[in-house]
Amino acid sequence: MNWGAAGEKWSEDEVAGMRVYVCNSCGGEIVADETTSATQCPYCGNQVTMKGQLSGDLRPDLIIPFKLDKNAAKEAYKKHIGNKKLLPKLFKEENHIDEIKGVYVPYWLFDCDASGSVTFSGTQVQHWSDDDYDYTRTSYYDLHRNGQAAFRAIPVDGSSKMADDLMESIEPFNLSEAVDFKAAYLAGYLADRYDVSYEENTPRANERVRDSMIQSMKETTREYLSVTPKSTNIAVNGGKVRYALYPVWILNTTYKGSKYIFAMNGQTGKLVGDLPLDKGAFWKWFGILGAGLSAAFTGLAYLFWGGVL
Repeated sequence: MNWGAAGEKWSEDEVAGMRVYVCNSCGGEIVADETTSATQCPYCGNQVTMKGQLSGDLRPDLIIPFKLDKNAAKEAYKKHIGNKKLLPKLFKEENHIDEIKGVYVPYWLFDCDASGSVTFSGTQVQHWSDDDYDYTRTSYYDLHRNGQAAFRAIPVDGSSKMADDLMESIEPFNLSEAVDFKAAYLAGYLADRYDVSYEENTPRANERVRDSMIQSMKETTREYLSVTPKSTNIAVNGGKVRYALYPVWILNTTYKGSKYIFAMNGQTGKLVGDLPLDKGAFWKWFGILGAGLSAAFTGLAYLFWGGVL
């Protein structure tokens, strides 16, 4: 199935006020309006250089504006690391935040209708006994299910520079708060330039639709055991794609020469990221835990071997 095209062309007035920057290290490209300066890549922290005016890109259909500001990102970061027992003490100091940037991350939103059928294999097991034996009877079935469903705004990341696991960890975004795109929303923020087209992401969208259909039909077979799909016939129709920008705060930190990246949902405040490990604290806590488990096992052994249990 061919999915309907996403986005449209930028107007000449909008393009005139946009600048494209390229990272000299990771190759990432970001877009900013002429009033917003960009000196560092939000993903790897290295220098960026201005490439020129924006050209050839699709104009977003939708945008979820930033709801939370830079101070909220700082507070979320402090809270995130504040109660981590195995985090190096020096890492908790705020001066390890190299830079905080608000970045709009590109997403392709897939809408479609799907219908089809799935045949599952399943079993039912009966147990009974008489005075002499225990019996088990296993019955095997082919389970035929049909269904249809409407899918709206299936999100697929359009940036290869933004780690998929990082973005998935700060989801969901509330699309009901999305508005029609206007270039004015980019003022003061960066926008990641998409480098994975919606055509390239179509297989992922189709796979998510197919998996959801199979799972929904499987939910109707709960009275059976060992249910697995044998054959599927699922058709996707009425496909449409929209291009949207989602708000993300990206925090770059450095500790002992290594860079750590944190991402915060600019709408909900959910923050995730990798953390360094204080090995001394780890072995200390491991020792305490080990001592506790050893004492517990010793106590159980005494109860068993001492004849108490």
